[in-house]
Amino acid sequence: MLQQLAFDGSGIDAGLFTTITDLAKDTKWLNTPLHLWTNAGLVVFAVLMVIGFLRARHRDTATMTLALAAPVAVVGAFAVAEVAKKLVAEVRPCYSMPHAYIVEACPVRTDYAFPSGHTTTAAATVAALWLLDRRLAGIAALFALLEGFTRVYLGAHYPHDVLGAALLALPVAYLVSRLLGRYAQPVVARLRTGALEPLLTRRRSGAHAAR
Repeated sequence: MLQQLAFDGSGIDAGLFTTITDLAKDTKWLNTPLHLWTNAGLVVFAVLMVIGFLRARHRDTATMTLALAAPVAVVGAFAVAEVAKKLVAEVRPCYSMPHAYIVEACPVRTDYAFPSGHTTTAAATVAALWLLDRRLAGIAALFALLEGFTRVYLGAHYPHDVLGAALLALPVAYLVSRLLGRYAQPVVARLRTGALEPLLTRRRSGAHAAR
């Protein structure tokens, strides 16, 4: 029943998909590094958010609120993407295009393709960091492009899965971060003067960082 209801996305951009996976076939020496990166690379986005948090400890409450909002925004965007996956129910390329060159192991049929979860996480991080630290957001954007490319290169997703993930994650994460950054400041201000003060505020020259 699930198989009958699933959506076949190969009719959208199968040509571009096979062009990229053929590239993977011609660069087999790159398959293993990119396969390792596609999952391990997600750690980079977590590290960038941690760096944003550590920098925010020296700054005001508005900045700290955005730093704390960033991971919440990413989780929120990922949750929305998971709902979209169930609604669209697009089968993975490995089932729709079994003769294509695919590096990544084929998941179970109910692990749908649209939108790409990895790309959702990457793009959401970019949007959340944009409000916090533009330089960190720029770094995240470069890694997000690489993350999206690897998802197609490895045969895990169609190009529209990656594009759709970005178009979904960017506004959702931005909106969540912006709302939390605006309305959660009083809560964060109290936390910075309470039990979490040592964690959320860095002492400088004998005085607390600006609140």
